[in-house]
Formats: sequence, structure tokens, C-alpha cells
Amino acid sequence: MKYDLRFPVIILALLVVGLLTVSTAALAPRVAPGVFNKQLIGVALAAVPIALLWWAGRDRIYSVAPYLYGLALLMQASTFVIGKEVNGQKNWIELGPLQFQPLEILKFAMILMLPVVLRSGYQGIKTYAFALAVFLPAIGLVVIQDFGGALVLAVMFGVIMLAARIPWWHAVLAVLALGVAFPTVLYPKLEPYQQKRLTIFLDPYQDPRGAGYQVIQSTIAVGSGGLQGKGYKEGSQSHNGFLPEAHTDFAFSTWAEEQGLVGGLAVLVLYGMLFWGLAGMAAEAPRLQDQILFAGILGQIGFQVIENVGAALSVLPLTGITLPLISYGLSSLVSTLSTLGLAYVMYRDRHGGMI
Repeated sequence: MKYDLRFPVIILALLVVGLLTVSTAALAPRVAPGVFNKQLIGVALAAVPIALLWWAGRDRIYSVAPYLYGLALLMQASTFVIGKEVNGQKNWIELGPLQFQPLEILKFAMILMLPVVLRSGYQGIKTYAFALAVFLPAIGLVVIQDFGGALVLAVMFGVIMLAARIPWWHAVLAVLALGVAFPTVLYPKLEPYQQKRLTIFLDPYQDPRGAGYQVIQSTIAVGSGGLQGKGYKEGSQSHNGFLPEAHTDFAFSTWAEEQGLVGGLAVLVLYGMLFWGLAGMAAEAPRLQDQILFAGILGQIGFQVIENVGAALSVLPLTGITLPLISYGLSSLVSTLSTLGLAYVMYRDRHGGMI
């Protein structure tokens, strides 16, 4: 068969943007040395799971979904015992010189497992029973330590349920229930610093040296880039240490400061092309199970992009969600590339297989 090379070319372009961003952010005094080399290692490591997926093919991949999901749950649960604390969150596992987040494996496993249990589409109450049996253990383990990660899982789950063709009024009721429950039940139970983190974007100058500092510095960086930017490795906000987490949470701000509005829009166009490609794959998939999988991938990566860029521009809360393929993070990079590799394999095998 002929392979559509546009999809990997878009991914490669975003990877180049990411490597350029990490390389310039590495000059910032707050960034640990060696992040650029580790990012390159992440790209190389991703070749291993992608090669395995390419070899395994559609049916083998779906057949191991329950085992991978169970392993991912065990690894996530193990962080409560052997997890390493990073930035106040004890959700990392250390293996020699490397450390990774089991959450990234759990995202991948859920994207596989949910289409397996929902392959027949909506069939009444048992559809919710099967789906929630997969979703609740995962989000229950994650939300305790990582609110941003739990948000990603929740949005991904919602998109997958829509793709499974639940009645539209069920979705409306769920949104209304969440809209009532969050401000009345969930929000009051958050710690004061968590509440402030979720609302400070509305007026960051009410606490310019505390909770609002990061958002203020991010918007200054983006705005100071102007139309064409300050130039590669010429960003003053990141290089002078004003912009915190310039290589992770605020990678978009680092890029926009140096490449300006033109560069920022170019990145958003690339993401738009990536999402259009995933939507096209879903439209061409003849089986509902594969359509659900593509929807899950689109929901996960799409939400992360919207939330990260929105937080950098102070139009959405800051949740610590990184920018796929661009932000520094070995486990996140390997997971995202593996997920996109999964999409490409499923698209390749869309007319074959028995499952």
C-alpha cells in the first residue's frame, strides 16, 4: 500500500520546533543542564515502541490492551510507595539515570483499552459499566497527585464516549452535572493554593509576586516577541530567568518570544494540520473501534495543546500540562510519539485484521 507521508512530516516539523525551543530554553539559569541532550535521547527511545507497534499490527496491539492497562495501573499505584517527588508531585519513577511518569503509560493504555470495551458502541447501561470500570481506577489513582493529568484523562474519556455514540442528551446531562458539582462540591475541597492556581489567570496582578508571577511573565514574553520575534536564542525573558519553566510549562512562550506572532501562529497551524490528519484517519476507518481510538488520541493531544497554549496566554488556568512534542520531557515525548505511531499503524491496518 502507499503510505501518506504528510502525517509524519507534520510530526517531524513539530519535533524540530520542540528541539529548537528546548535548546534555547536550556540557556536559562533556572533550567538544569543537559535537557537538550535528554530530549534527543527521548526522540531516539521513541523509535523502540514505534518499531514494536509497526511490527505487531492492529490485532496484536488490541490483544495486549488488557495486560498493558493492568500493568499501567500497577505502575501508577507504585508511585505512592516508590515514587520520586518532582515539583511537589510524587508521581515519578526513577530507573538509574532516567526517570519517567507512569501517567504517560496509563494514557496510552487507556487509549487502547477503552476502544476494546466499547467496540460495539452504545448498548445501554452496560456501556457505561464497562467504560467506567476502565476509567475510574485510572483517574482515582491520578487525581490524588496530579490534577492536570486527571483533567487530560477526563477529557479523553469524554471524547471517547462521544465517539462511542452515546445519546447526545446523556452528554448534555453529564456536562450540566459537572458544571454544578465542580463549584459546589469539588472546588471547596481543594487546598487554598490549588484554588488560587485555578483562578489566578482571571487577574494575575492581584498577586504579581506569588500565584500570578508565572502567568504575568509568560504574557510579557509572548507580547515582547512582537510580530517577528527577537530571534533564535535572543529571548530575554527566558534567558534572564524571569520566565519560569521556560522549557516545559511555558515552552510556547519561549518560542513566541523569539519567533513572534508569525512563529506562534505557524505552530498552531501545524497542530491544526495534525488534528485534521487524525480526524481524517477516523473518518476513513471502517470500524467503530478504530474510530474510537482515533478520537481518544485527538482528545488527549488536542486538549493538552489548547490548555497549555491557553495557560501561556492567560486565558485558561495553569495546570502544569505540557505542550506535546515541544515541551521538554522524556517520558511525555516518548509517550506522544508512541501514541501518534499507534495512530499511523491503525490507519495502515484499517482494512485488515479480525478484532
